[in-house]
Amino acid sequence: MGKVSNKTYESLLERLIRIIHEEPYDRESYVDLICEICYIYRLAKGETEFYRTPMFEQRGEGEVFCDFDNGRADKVVLKIRIVSATKAVIIGTLYEEAKAEERSEEEILQLDTMLRLILGFVSRMRLLRKIEEFGFSDLDGFHNFRAFARYLDIENSEYRLGGKVAFHIDLHNFTIVNQEIGRENGDLVLRNYYNLLQEAICGMGIVARLGGDKFIGVFDKGLEERVYEVFSGVPVAYDEEGRKKIIISAAAGVYVLPRPFMMRMYGDIMDKIMLAGNIAKNANGGSIVFYDEKMKAEINNIKKVQSSFRQALKKEEFQVYYQPKVDIEKGVLTGAEALCRWIKDGEVIPPMKFIPILEMNTYICDLDFYMLDHVCAHIRKWLDEGRGAVRVSVNFSRKHMVDIDLVDHIIEVIDKHNVPHEYIEIELTETTTDVLFSDLRRIVNGLQEQGVWTAVDDFGVGYSSLNLIREIPWNVLKVDKSIVPMDDGNSDSVSNKMFGHVISLAGDIGLQCVIEGVETEKQLEILKQNNCRIVQGFYFDKPLPLEEFETRIDRKTYIV
Repeated sequence: MGKVSNKTYESLLERLIRIIHEEPYDRESYVDLICEICYIYRLAKGETEFYRTPMFEQRGEGEVFCDFDNGRADKVVLKIRIVSATKAVIIGTLYEEAKAEERSEEEILQLDTMLRLILGFVSRMRLLRKIEEFGFSDLDGFHNFRAFARYLDIENSEYRLGGKVAFHIDLHNFTIVNQEIGRENGDLVLRNYYNLLQEAICGMGIVARLGGDKFIGVFDKGLEERVYEVFSGVPVAYDEEGRKKIIISAAAGVYVLPRPFMMRMYGDIMDKIMLAGNIAKNANGGSIVFYDEKMKAEINNIKKVQSSFRQALKKEEFQVYYQPKVDIEKGVLTGAEALCRWIKDGEVIPPMKFIPILEMNTYICDLDFYMLDHVCAHIRKWLDEGRGAVRVSVNFSRKHMVDIDLVDHIIEVIDKHNVPHEYIEIELTETTTDVLFSDLRRIVNGLQEQGVWTAVDDFGVGYSSLNLIREIPWNVLKVDKSIVPMDDGNSDSVSNKMFGHVISLAGDIGLQCVIEGVETEKQLEILKQNNCRIVQGFYFDKPLPLEEFETRIDRKTYIV
């Protein structure tokens, strides 16, 4: 085959320009033309490479495309490397056979022109795809909320949402999974669990990640059994051979969309699956909770609480109540826990009616600092009045863990009131399974360096109890009332023996132990027998408003 004529070249060039600019893009015609060009120009192979950045090129992490290869590519004819304005790297390489007829300089220039056109086209197509990925995927490659919302919009516009099943899931104890098998393996488990969900919905829906180990999705009715099986617990591999596996289950909130159904806003679905998901998370085991109309009142209540919170904070409707802590060895008041009560229009709103709602977002953080501020003001008042003061513990939500400057913010409030640091104790709950130990350790160490006491609350409730006290240097261990011996309990029962060992362990490692939920004289006797010293509970006092608690400070003593 001889030299390619100008007429042939111009015809090929014209067809190439037309194909790469046609809408919609016809891939079959494009590949046919590439093969024709390679044949006419006596090429053995044509290859393009795409890398997001030069760093990805160095690591060899990119995409390679080959639309023609006769299997006899021996040497490079032409290689072009282009770096786009966005720093994407596009490389085109043409190969020939060892015995190929020598090309003229004009033919090389013709190939150069066409290859640059092809590289521009590949660059545009790849970048459009990357924009799609960036817009509708998170940094780990999972579908994000935008992808979920787009799916809902499309299905809603075609009147196809009615009858579908929407869900919100929160994987159980995933922080512990990361601690047990390592962060890298944990990421692989997360990916493989996501893939199992994708397989279960068979392409008839979407799964998206909200963040961390929380996912949302929609799938067609009829696939419930397959999907619910994944929710309830499945073995998930975390090695390439699939031999190492761990059981992963989820707390799932599910909403079966009625027929007919038209979505006015995303909240028509999100509010329902989030509410059912929160209920499922607070239940035991791999729970699946279905939204029903009875929950509608709860959604309205959530909106009411959230909408009135700021005004209530401004009007100081939230009051600090103090539950005394008693040293039963000496019979004296030794401290207190600050508890929040919402008093609105003369009515006391119980904490369970608003605390879980405020924990759905960062409102709880504002309330925690409000409580700390008021506690510090009260302590300063007691000291100025010559009453003396006791150390007061203030609860802080897991939501604060993302605040890298949390310790500084706490100290700033304490110092604003000129309160000696040893009068403040910060309680962090043990059930904080979605918080990394490293974050807790950083905060606990930082507070202790400033002379502020720290306590782990609800000890014995979560799955990570021993790790929590082994890895983090707390001052105080607050034992949850669920493991406090009952009046009718057998002294030789497993629960009583476990309780005794917890108290002994705390003493051995230098932790002050506080027993919550003490309500009867029999319980008090059991605590004395186990050398428990600091207790709180209804046996001595319920949570008290400020004025009543001040009488306890003045009195100081308790009959034990």
